Amino acid sequence: MTSRLPSAPQASRRAWLTTAAALAATAAAPHALAQPAYPARPIRIVVGYAAGGAVDAVARAVGQALSQSLGQPVIVDNKPGAGTNIAVKSVIAAEADGYTLMMAANALAANMSLYQPMPFDAEKDLVAISLVGRVPVVLAAGANAGIGSLKALLQAAKAKPGVLAYASPGNGSTPHMAIEFFEREAGIQLQHVPYRGGAAALTDVIGGQVPLVAVNALEVQPHVKSGKLKVLAALSANRTSIFPDVPTIAESGFPGFEAAVWYGLVAPAATPKAIVARLHDEVQKALQTKEVRERMTAVGGEVLPGSADQFTQLIRSERRRYEKLVREANIKPD
Repeated sequence: MTSRLPSAPQASRRAWLTTAAALAATAAAPHALAQPAYPARPIRIVVGYAAGGAVDAVARAVGQALSQSLGQPVIVDNKPGAGTNIAVKSVIAAEADGYTLMMAANALAANMSLYQPMPFDAEKDLVAISLVGRVPVVLAAGANAGIGSLKALLQAAKAKPGVLAYASPGNGSTPHMAIEFFEREAGIQLQHVPYRGGAAALTDVIGGQVPLVAVNALEVQPHVKSGKLKVLAALSANRTSIFPDVPTIAESGFPGFEAAVWYGLVAPAATPKAIVARLHDEVQKALQTKEVRERMTAVGGEVLPGSADQFTQLIRSERRRYEKLVREANIKPD
């Protein structure tokens, strides 16, 4: 049986469609060829904190390494305010083209519960690129506070619940939340004295107005060296590089407990998967460089290589952890 040939109108219509398709492909080809390879211009890393802090230092170290490997400038853009919400919202609103990133920290997960109405949904509005590292929160005492060890702190806190006070950089700050977690773990109750920033908290602890302070390791380092503060414990799984003689909280009788400041790169949710994958690979390379490792060590932390999915899971688990704490402790941001 022979195949049926198309009729003249059918053949004409088919020829027209073929020609139209060819013309469309021809017109699209120059456009496709004109697309520049990523990255074709400078990349911006937004930081929700002022310049000079640990997050800023980590962002600049990673940014420099990325600039060298990608062949484009990487600019750190500091946007402090509203507990990092200003920075987060600016990144969410940016073009999802791989040229606007953010060096995020714990506040990204915590702020979804701390602020009402919820300012953003990190799991829907952003995509995780790579975890970068972590720095422990430390608990320190003033030189004249009369508290020379974590054991002494626990004894004093249990003898008079709610009396022994500690300073923090503010309500809802990562150090504040870390101590709230620790209080529940240790079965103690401390009095929280919030300040507007770590510097003000440290000033009053050194001056004797408050006996204890919770901040990240980098902030207390110069005051420990001068003898004005004594670190009682690092709330981390591993000893911190800048206080190698200070026991971790696990070594002090609380195995499995950890409260660290983590850092990681995120981008707007619709950023192309190929660009996210490229950036992830470049960050992994950066974390192996001597310069980035030394910078992380200098702020008292450690690098954390890993997959983008691991970072996504961390944000999700931290969100749930903070949500429970905020609800139970009725924590309100400053």
